[in-house]
Amino acid sequence: MGLGNAWRFPYVAYTNGGGAFLIPYFIALFTAGIPLMILEYGLGQFFQSSAPLAFAKIKKRFEFVGWWALGVGTLIVSYYAVIMSYSFNYLFHSITLSWAGREESFFMKDFLRISSGPGELGSISVPILLGLILTWLLIYLCISKGTESVGKVVMLTVPLPVLLMVVLVIRGLTLPGATEGLAYYLTPDFSKLLSPSVWLAAYSQVFFSLSLGFGILIAYASYKPKGSDITNDAFITSLVDAGISYLAGFAVFSVLGFFAFATQRDISQVVSAGPGLAFVVYPAAIAKMPVARGAFGVVFFLMLLTLGIDSAFSIVEGVVAGIQDKFRIANKQAVIIGYSVILCLVGIIYTTQAGLYWLDIVDHWMNNFGLAPVGFAECIIVGYFFTTDRFRREINSVSDFPIGKWWNVMIRFVTPIVLAIVILLNIITEIKRPYENYPFWSTLVGGWLLVAVVIIVSLILGRLKGKE
Repeated sequence: MGLGNAWRFPYVAYTNGGGAFLIPYFIALFTAGIPLMILEYGLGQFFQSSAPLAFAKIKKRFEFVGWWALGVGTLIVSYYAVIMSYSFNYLFHSITLSWAGREESFFMKDFLRISSGPGELGSISVPILLGLILTWLLIYLCISKGTESVGKVVMLTVPLPVLLMVVLVIRGLTLPGATEGLAYYLTPDFSKLLSPSVWLAAYSQVFFSLSLGFGILIAYASYKPKGSDITNDAFITSLVDAGISYLAGFAVFSVLGFFAFATQRDISQVVSAGPGLAFVVYPAAIAKMPVARGAFGVVFFLMLLTLGIDSAFSIVEGVVAGIQDKFRIANKQAVIIGYSVILCLVGIIYTTQAGLYWLDIVDHWMNNFGLAPVGFAECIIVGYFFTTDRFRREINSVSDFPIGKWWNVMIRFVTPIVLAIVILLNIITEIKRPYENYPFWSTLVGGWLLVAVVIIVSLILGRLKGKE
């Protein structure tokens, strides 16, 4: 579970057909999500290695795919930590509801001091920088002792956000206007299913939400004993993740329905995406609540933080495992500290007055042109350069229920074909219409150039000889 469940899924579902979006979403889940989840769990557990080394054990020249996955994850966690910094700051502001009555102005002008565009960096925001440093300190503490510390952390950070989300759902459903909000969220618009962008959104959401293509699942699966279950875990993880995303929609849209009711506006005028939803619209709705406004502000941002920290430290753990496997570095804490310091410094660009622009650009390119290509490469490698039947038999030998030859068909044909179409349509869309009308140079630098750098660095690391 992560921030993608809490704010990304409800908005994506609403803008792509409401209740009808569940059709492409579950098709994406069963044609790409679960097959790749089984594949990544299987690779990590079978080879007892991180992503780069697991692919290298299939063929040395494929090691770069593992580094590619970790490179994409690195860029994503670089801005993910800044979103958590926003949440830390808003958790503090929830005590006094500093934003009350001027939510958009507070977020854009007081908090971000947003500039006119990505070329105008301006100054660094000290509160956001301090939140960024605090986030990386917490990430270090969470994984400093490996699975021992991670196990203790997730005992809190997995059930707590679910509990907080249930609290928000219950509270939201008791507010006036909640039913209109839920109707807006769930009313099917089947005409949307004819649009390629809806299917693109479904596959992107599945990849982002399940952390496919990050190298995370391979790293964590490598810590499990070789006889551990695979298919049951993959199905449970995938379906529970989808359920949490769906539940989040009730928490979000019941409150948005109330906000529309309280401000006498049409709900279509109050729905917003990403940071706009979490740091403008939702706080505005909280400020309108009749009682315990500050308490529900704390609950909401505490939920975002507990969702975010799991995703953040899992990405870091995947990269650290790859570095340790490659270069045989025994001192894990030194690797974590070095990696965290470097990414904290990289993250400073997101703390500037143009930070939100760069966050948006990098997020768009990594999600659309980073994760899906890695998933495509995984399918080709396992499907055509590894014995798929043998791999499936290995998975079945340790799993509660066996997977049939449908999995071979998915990995060799269906999933790579679908992902190839998704990638091609994404490229065509980008050529036809510049993303958010940003200047071409900014999308070139923060988008295409970053994708190219990740691939080039991955190829170099894949060719390097590690320590024996």
